[in-house]
Amino acid sequence: MWKPFPYLLLFFLGFLSKAQAQLTIEIVGGTEGAQPIAVVPFGLNTGGVQVPDLAQVIAADLARTGRFNPMPRRDMLVTPHRAEEVDLRDWRLQAMDNLVIGEIARRPNGYYAVHFILFDVFQGKELENRTFRSTHADLRYTAHRIADVIYERLTGQPGVFTTRIAYVTSTLGSDGERVVLRVADADGYNPQTIVSSRDPILSPAWSPDGRQLAYVSFEQGRTAIFVQELATGRRERVAAFQGLNTAPAWSPDGRQLAMSLSRDGNPEIYVMDLASRSLRRLTDDPGIDTEPAWSPDGQHIVFTSGRGGTPQIYQIPAAGGQAKRLTFEHDYNSRASYAPDGKSLVLVTRVNGQFRIGLLDLNRGTIRLLSQGDLDESPSFAPNGVMVLYATQYQGRGVLAAVSIDGRVTQRLSQEGEDVREPAWSPLLR
Repeated sequence: MWKPFPYLLLFFLGFLSKAQAQLTIEIVGGTEGAQPIAVVPFGLNTGGVQVPDLAQVIAADLARTGRFNPMPRRDMLVTPHRAEEVDLRDWRLQAMDNLVIGEIARRPNGYYAVHFILFDVFQGKELENRTFRSTHADLRYTAHRIADVIYERLTGQPGVFTTRIAYVTSTLGSDGERVVLRVADADGYNPQTIVSSRDPILSPAWSPDGRQLAYVSFEQGRTAIFVQELATGRRERVAAFQGLNTAPAWSPDGRQLAMSLSRDGNPEIYVMDLASRSLRRLTDDPGIDTEPAWSPDGQHIVFTSGRGGTPQIYQIPAAGGQAKRLTFEHDYNSRASYAPDGKSLVLVTRVNGQFRIGLLDLNRGTIRLLSQGDLDESPSFAPNGVMVLYATQYQGRGVLAAVSIDGRVTQRLSQEGEDVREPAWSPLLR
């Protein structure tokens, strides 16, 4: 959440490693009217080698969207694995709209063939029939790929189950607080530690190709913006000017970073060309300008500014020009970012003293509330625009939450023994 005087005291201890703790995801509302679907346990031809339960992963992926209601396995009267074993009358009797079956076969070269079929039960036809090649280590990822295919085939929208999320955790131990920047699969599995610190880590931001993270750190007593490659752990300091260096945001083509710098005395919005490290100053106002975010077409940047007396959202052409105020409802609006279609903004808004996540319709100029918490912050769109991930409080500690843009489906993502905050959803990784 935007604050007029951010205190950034970061000490970097960066490394890339596996982490044991993972996010636990709980659906806490919005399953009414979900589409019934049966995901039958996959047949196994793996020579006794244990493999993940891919059908369970697929069903859980679909359930978390709130748009699907997977059939409990205890209610399945039959469990076919091949098309010739399927009698769709069995599934019509149980009022299933769709059926998913599949098999996992281990090949002599050590790879796995994962085959699945998606049926439209009432029309009596196959909608998808595919085989994926996978290593053993990638079988869960393959299940997410299958869930993406099913979701897109049934909804017309891309699935986001193969995406990742970045987030910051903090733990208070006998030696003080430990803060960690992590990246995990969209379902909370496979967490990796990117940065570990004794002090806050702020504003993780994904590159458009999903291969790098930009974030704010503090070394040698001054704020700095770093860019780090996830695969190698290689990092580079890209902004460490006198004063504050905060709020990095990637351009859609990945060639530029927008950021807030106070190098000239007042926090203003700048754009850096990453190849040449040249800077362009976009704003020039006595008010604090921070938290830039690019439009999907790269033509505009929105940012938070106090130039009108209270924090509000403004828009400015990315090439430079006059800033235009976008928010007029409520006395506090901050941390805005565009929906993938560019038609709306998600933001933090204050209503009756409570900080909520809101959706600003750019055509109408109205804000619709999405969340119900007292201190909700750091919203991030899913790359398909269907859900919004944000940080909130639950039972006295920081957790993440996700809400559909219609406000109907809600989830809570928590990590035992740790506060979780500063989420950022990756782009589509295909």
